[in-house]
Amino acid sequence: SVFAVSDGNTAILLATAQDHKRAYDNDEGPNTGGMGAISPAPAINEELNEKIFNNIIMPTIDGMRSNGNPYQGILYAGVMLTDEGPKVIEFNCRFGDPETQVVLPRLNTDLVEIVHNTVTNNLENTSIDLIDNTTITVVIASQGYPGTFKKGIELPLLDKFDNKDDIFIFHSGTAKNDNENLISSGGRVLSVTAIGENVQDCRKKAYKAIEEINWDNGFFRRDIGKL
Repeated sequence: SVFAVSDGNTAILLATAQDHKRAYDNDEGPNTGGMGAISPAPAINEELNEKIFNNIIMPTIDGMRSNGNPYQGILYAGVMLTDEGPKVIEFNCRFGDPETQVVLPRLNTDLVEIVHNTVTNNLENTSIDLIDNTTITVVIASQGYPGTFKKGIELPLLDKFDNKDDIFIFHSGTAKNDNENLISSGGRVLSVTAIGENVQDCRKKAYKAIEEINWDNGFFRRDIGKL
């Protein structure tokens, strides 16, 4: 997944990510909305990044402008790496999920500034600064997802993570019951995101946090980010 922003005239790369769609380890099981992600995408180096930008992102932006439909906003290209080079699977006009959970924590540049410069046609003078660290997110899903699953199951307390600066718990399918306790309300329930110096450090932090959450009614993949 390659993310860029465009003001209609130019575009800037945000970041790359790789998501894991299958429900179970080793890319087995049914397809899901996403069971985890890693950023930057391990398979994309600087040379490939430049090729994707020059051969896919910018021709798309230039083509839309020349057709009288300049595009402003997020452009997310789903790319497959082939022997003939990068090929587009799909475009989306949004951040992906769970890719968002690994891309945005890497931003040093204020997202509001990026958005403002995008809608005011001022990206030409904008630079985007990303932290060099790796980010990984692991989704905790309800047992049975993406098939039939139960809702309304109480979740453990998550306040132990409130003051962490390298672990973020994003709520995907949660709600509160009449007693104001946190309960599950969807298939993908929590996204546990870790920031680390490298992939191994990230994985260690993310899976340690999942162990501490210890939700018996959920499941997760154990190979997110595994190289």
